[in-house]
Amino acid sequence: MKLNVKAFALAGGIVWGLNWFGLTWWMMLTKGITHEKIAFISDSYVGFTVSPLGSLVALAYGFVDGLIIGLMIAWVYNKIAPRLRSKD
Repeated sequence: MKLNVKAFALAGGIVWGLNWFGLTWWMMLTKGITHEKIAFISDSYVGFTVSPLGSLVALAYGFVDGLIIGLMIAWVYNKIAPRLRSKD
């Protein structure tokens, strides 16, 4: 079975973007903010801050990251899967 690369990439982008969006809001609401967490995230996502605007920045970056990663996973799967099928 082949994966639909576009659909898989889009789903990955949506899930990963919403993950970062939710994580940012969780950090704001629970005050679970440490300098190490912010430094790690802001090193990856330029312009990220723990704020409502920062959550939108994280959403955008996360969507793009998830899109690219989903695209690569689906593409590699489609290349490898036919070779792994048993010959019945």
